[in-house]
Amino acid sequence: MSPEPRTEAAPSGTSAGKGGLAILGAKVFFILTGLVQQPLLVHVLGLGEYGAFSRILAPSNILNNVTVSASIQGASRTVAGAEPGAEGSVLRKLMRVHVVLAIALLVLLAVAAPGIAWFQGAPHIVPGLLAMACVLGIYAVYAPLVGSLNGRRLFVRQAGLDVLAATLRTTGLIVLGLIFVRSGFRGATGSALGALFAVSCIFPVALVVSHVLRKPAVSADFDRKAYLKGIAGLALAQFFTNLLMQVDIMALGHFLSRSSDHSAAYTQQADEWVGVYRSCQLFAFLPYQLLFAVTQVLFPLLAKASSEGDHEGVKRLVARGLRVGLIVTGLLVSVVVAMPRSLLRLVYPEQVAERGHHALHLLALGQGLFAVLGLCTTVLASLGKERRAAAITGVATLLVATLGFVLVPQAEFGETQLQRMATATTAGLALALVLGALAVLRVAKAFAPTATVARVALAVGLAFALGTVEPHVGKLVTLVMPVGIVLAYVVVLVITGEMSPSDLASLRGLRRRTK
Repeated sequence: MSPEPRTEAAPSGTSAGKGGLAILGAKVFFILTGLVQQPLLVHVLGLGEYGAFSRILAPSNILNNVTVSASIQGASRTVAGAEPGAEGSVLRKLMRVHVVLAIALLVLLAVAAPGIAWFQGAPHIVPGLLAMACVLGIYAVYAPLVGSLNGRRLFVRQAGLDVLAATLRTTGLIVLGLIFVRSGFRGATGSALGALFAVSCIFPVALVVSHVLRKPAVSADFDRKAYLKGIAGLALAQFFTNLLMQVDIMALGHFLSRSSDHSAAYTQQADEWVGVYRSCQLFAFLPYQLLFAVTQVLFPLLAKASSEGDHEGVKRLVARGLRVGLIVTGLLVSVVVAMPRSLLRLVYPEQVAERGHHALHLLALGQGLFAVLGLCTTVLASLGKERRAAAITGVATLLVATLGFVLVPQAEFGETQLQRMATATTAGLALALVLGALAVLRVAKAFAPTATVARVALAVGLAFALGTVEPHVGKLVTLVMPVGIVLAYVVVLVITGEMSPSDLASLRGLRRRTK
């Protein structure tokens, strides 16, 4: 059989540009489906089963996200470095490694499922966790196939798989969850099986699209130990970040269940409150998700400047990148903290808005700090300090968990526990951000200007104060309010001298450097 055409492995500049746009579009589609998916699950499953499903997702997503991210990056890098025509041979050999990893990960989560359920005080989530263990196993052999497409720069195929996977997942979660609810079974278990159904459908498609089933024309050597070492490093960097994103909701579930009498009624209520907190996370995580574009621009620029020994260039990029990141984060956080009740009411039932708006008011601040912390760890990683970045994220996780165990157990069951957990999360992330900022100052000799930090804090503080007296408005007004808040935020920064016409010129210069 002839080698794979090099037109696929090395597309023209125009094709690569189209592929990049396709990947970006797929990422936007993924975020949008997530925003639609969560409110739909509340309406389909009911708040209690949605909370139970959130308890299933929190621990399983830690391993899922780490496995997918590390596998895609590792396979992409390995396949991209293969000799021309030998990509298929390398892919087949690394897939043998991933089959073993898949079995190990599946067994790991399956064995851990009873312990996770015990910690959560929720034995009813064990079947769902077992289903997610199977999902994890399939992801471990699906993700490297996606990575191989990326390594061969087949970006349009990769984007197509991403879109199809997101669509199948949303459909599976909703449809099977609804079927289980209407049949008198637990909707959370049904949605977990829906996730398994979706990944089981997309995996055969990935096998075909990646051409892994074709016999390779050229044989190639493959260093199994080096590959495992590489993806282990990638996994470690991702593990603490994903653990930090889930530790608060897992701790909250633990406290809610432990403060109840374990009757069916209290178990239902505990699940409902977890569901409320998960609903708050949907909006609170938006700054972190949307700041992804800044990190994607900042990382390669810093890495290049550092490799060239351009210390002054590193300092300028760090100061500029963190300044832009702070302003963007402050804008996004301001919208959420100024109208927490209205945002929840926009997509969730009134019950969720009334129970969760105080927690969202606090949690949005914390996750805004998390977004800036993500910028700090990106700076450290791009300057070769990956372990220090992972250590700071690990400390942040420990701080959030410790403060949660101090503040939440004595709180009254329900809304007060949510507020205490949001307070613990915000305080822990604030302390971790101080550590991250100090680390960046030490390594890069630069940080965002102090004046910028103060001005953004002032603008966000005014928005937070507005959120404490948020009026009851209709959904139509809710859609218009963010525009007014954004304008007010910009006005504050202009009045205080933070924003000027030169900012536009700076952004244009940054854009030219990325081309």
